[in-house]
Amino acid sequence: MDDGKSTLIGRLLYEARAVFDDQFRALESDSRKFGTQGNRLDFALLVDGLQAEREQGITIDVAYRYFATAARRFIVADAPGHEQYTRNMATGASTAGLAIILVDARKGLLPQTHRHTRIVAMMGIEHVLLAVNKMDLVGYRQEVYDAVVDAYAPFAVACGIGSVRPMPISALEGDNLTAPSPSMPWYDGPTVMRYLETVDVSRPPSVGPFRMPVQWVNRPGAEFRGFAGRVSAGAVHPGDRVRVVPSGVETRVRAIVAWDGDRPRAEAGESITVTLGDEVDVSRGDVLAAADAPPEVADQFEARLLWMGSHPMIPGRPYLLKSHAKEVRASVTSIKHRVDVGTDARLASRTLTLNEIGVVTLSTAQPIPFEPYAVSRTLGGFILIDPFTFETVGAGLIDFALRRASNVHWQAVEVSRAGRAGMKHQHPCCVWFTGLSGAGKSTIASRLEQQLYAAGRHTYLLDGDNVRHGLNRDLGFTEADRAENIRRVAEVARLMVDAGLIVLVAFISPFRAERRLARGLFAEGEFIEVHVDTSLEECERRDTKGLYAKARRGELPNFTGIDSPYEAPDAPEVRLVTSGLSPDACATHVFDRLP
Repeated sequence: MDDGKSTLIGRLLYEARAVFDDQFRALESDSRKFGTQGNRLDFALLVDGLQAEREQGITIDVAYRYFATAARRFIVADAPGHEQYTRNMATGASTAGLAIILVDARKGLLPQTHRHTRIVAMMGIEHVLLAVNKMDLVGYRQEVYDAVVDAYAPFAVACGIGSVRPMPISALEGDNLTAPSPSMPWYDGPTVMRYLETVDVSRPPSVGPFRMPVQWVNRPGAEFRGFAGRVSAGAVHPGDRVRVVPSGVETRVRAIVAWDGDRPRAEAGESITVTLGDEVDVSRGDVLAAADAPPEVADQFEARLLWMGSHPMIPGRPYLLKSHAKEVRASVTSIKHRVDVGTDARLASRTLTLNEIGVVTLSTAQPIPFEPYAVSRTLGGFILIDPFTFETVGAGLIDFALRRASNVHWQAVEVSRAGRAGMKHQHPCCVWFTGLSGAGKSTIASRLEQQLYAAGRHTYLLDGDNVRHGLNRDLGFTEADRAENIRRVAEVARLMVDAGLIVLVAFISPFRAERRLARGLFAEGEFIEVHVDTSLEECERRDTKGLYAKARRGELPNFTGIDSPYEAPDAPEVRLVTSGLSPDACATHVFDRLP
């Protein structure tokens, strides 16, 4: 922040004669009103268009600007430098062919310099212009510039960036932007504009096998059914054999249709509609691929993940994964390590917080076609979306599929879940009790089990305290441990319902995300959420274990209701307001609700 990125871009636009007369007049007016350069033009205002940006003098959102010179056309993404908006910088980097890493000569390399460089490398950008800015404020001294370059070079190599072009500049004064600076005769390299016009950012032609993610099934009438998308790799011709991935069905290309009619060929980068020779099932998110060299399909991966959510990433929580046009439910199953952005050290971590980068294992609800990001940006990149707020919370790159994803298969069994339930003459289900500690969950669940036992039903009670003596004895009470606690219990409950039992689960389960994850494991009508709604004051009054008192004294951190939140269910199947009701009456109320 404040290193001069917007000023550099604004000055480049001005020097490239990409500022129209009315824009220039507006810049003069805005410079007097919002500028930070006294009576001089503040070129940053050409790209900082939001009112909050102008008032604070910082870049918040990514601003895209278009300009051209005689040699090349440019799209510039002016990304924010403030740590809070690193997610916006990642958005800009995701489609860039070159990155300008700007460093204030007075400050040298900062943590954000390291973080941005890692994101640039993570996104596959191969060329970096290291612009050492504000040389005018350090007397244009070469030793200052050399110190920054010497510190940055080994770090860039460690990140895997192949091409770094250092350059001393003054964005405000225009030194070395479009013409060599007389103030720095010791520098004999290209100017910023000359370098941008001549650097080779072209990617090698895609000579690999054909790939086209299907973005849209085009069915304007009964006589036409085509599959539209952009070819991400290789080439395709009418008559080529293709495979639909992940289904594996093979067919032939009948025709290639574009805006100007039928084509004899289409190659990487072209947007087309393909018609097929057979009536096969193809949906949005499927991939049409060369039949003899299809992409891999898997449901477990190792990936590099940049966390962009304000709430920490918790392993086991459900997210939506979107890769090209494919969207599936997914979760991070574990964090292998977090990467220290400054030292490249691999640090143990149980969560990822805002702007942290980690290597994680990822699991999807169904197999998806993919290729490693190093092979295909299209099939190897993904984002994670919060399924409840639809906020983009993570951006990741697939490195490879986990070996266990291809080694472990579902084993067919001869006795069905319907048969097991029929033998017990009951409708199996999971009754999930949630509420504050002391609300009465375990007591009511125990009374309900007694009533079910008397009625000849087959049951099992999973109690929060009891499970922590064995299955979950390795877990504490942090948010990450609580999420894993619920995940394990939900999986056990699912197996027990599959066995034909009525399973009673009595857990505080304070977070909606984990309860929704549990619900998602069961078929419609098999999950009955019971909110034992007891006030915090009443729970403290009932506290025979003295837990609330310890929490009030700070002896029990992360205690629900005191220093950790309880998120009440929005629409439970049963809500028990326990004041004035006996445990038996509450149990009977739930009993009457069971199928």
